[in-house]
Amino acid sequence: MPITRTPFGVTKAGESVERFTMTNQSGAAVSVITYGGTLVSILVPDRYGVLGDVCLGLNSVADYESAGGYLGALIGRYGNRIAGGHLEVGGKTYQLARNEGNNHLHGGDAGFDKKVWAAECAEEPGRDSVILRYVSPDGEESFPGALTTTVTYSWDDNNALSIHYHAVSDQETVINLTNHAYFNLAGHAAGTIENHEICIDADAYTPVDAACIPTGEIAPVQGTPFDLRASKPIGKGINLENEQLQIGKGYDHNFVLNNPGVGKRKACELFDPRSGRMMETHTDLPGLQFYAGNMLDIPFTARDGARYTRRNGLCLETQFFPDTPNQPGFPRCTFEAGEAFDSTTVYTFSVRGKQ
Repeated sequence: MPITRTPFGVTKAGESVERFTMTNQSGAAVSVITYGGTLVSILVPDRYGVLGDVCLGLNSVADYESAGGYLGALIGRYGNRIAGGHLEVGGKTYQLARNEGNNHLHGGDAGFDKKVWAAECAEEPGRDSVILRYVSPDGEESFPGALTTTVTYSWDDNNALSIHYHAVSDQETVINLTNHAYFNLAGHAAGTIENHEICIDADAYTPVDAACIPTGEIAPVQGTPFDLRASKPIGKGINLENEQLQIGKGYDHNFVLNNPGVGKRKACELFDPRSGRMMETHTDLPGLQFYAGNMLDIPFTARDGARYTRRNGLCLETQFFPDTPNQPGFPRCTFEAGEAFDSTTVYTFSVRGKQ
């Protein structure tokens, strides 16, 4: 499996960015750039064997720097929201950036999505990897501890994209790493994802307040639009009259995955009836943020002349729960000095109804 390495441009600060493309034996391919560790392309077949790109992506480094929306980026140090940007670790209080209203979001003003990562390749039979590294100094974005992070993207002959996260700090700190890829299984330029069918293995979710901060409740999905335990079209539930859906302008909620503590397990299945493409998400983390792209609006032309607007892509972000540092009833996301955050998420692509 060959890996191609090509220039992708230069940041405003003058840092060179590279693009790595992993292509498997069937021609399916994944591309990632070193700016933000960003997934820019996932090329997989439909039910007729025709390759199509199912990952929303942009044309240049300049576009990624100006777009917003975290398209395809690695998120850290803390994915999702922290109320008031307030953090207490080791008996000390830290004030993080308030970059979404009064709250902290996705690592702050210059999180991992805005860093240029060091990269190397590893090729082996049936599976190739791009290994990204970044050292976040103590106090960056006001987080405690120097954090050494390695993220490995691997692509195999079974069309499985694995993302392995490993991070260690020299001080007690919080860590919540994820990826913010936007998927559209009909094709990145195909428009709405409301006719995709989704199934999430979660008996509960975490309701939020008006600022999208969890209330602390772990609420059953039974009898609500958040009951996605059986596959159903996204459009069937997302537009229902429901206070939680009104807050997020649709699905933008953390699902409490079943079978915590058993290691990597299937969390979600996504299916597009038009193309026949299916994507399974496996994770060892306790939560999954299903964001239906309700606020997506890229104000310029994206790849292949596409224009990305509301609900043209969706995110499935494996994670610890939002605002966990301030919610004692949520699973622990604090790591001691030298204790590793080590987690793997796998997105596996296949087809249904192949002819």
